[in-house]
Amino acid sequence: MDAKTHKDHHESAADHHDSAAHHHREAARHYQAGNHEKAAHHAHAAHGHVVHATHHADEAAKHHVEHHDDHDED
Repeated sequence: MDAKTHKDHHESAADHHDSAAHHHREAARHYQAGNHEKAAHHAHAAHGHVVHATHHADEAAKHHVEHHDDHDED
């Protein structure tokens, strides 16, 4: 079982989004300079961070529903 809390997952998602943004900026910089191989490397790394961020956001949502779903149904 995943020991992370929803807060941990939100923080991990944010960290991965920050890393993705960094790699997107690097990809753009390298592409502009004509270094397409380095641009592709950074674009691929950015994609991986987006995938991880999405995973952590999903896990945070699941955790929230499992532990805080105390809303009355109509």
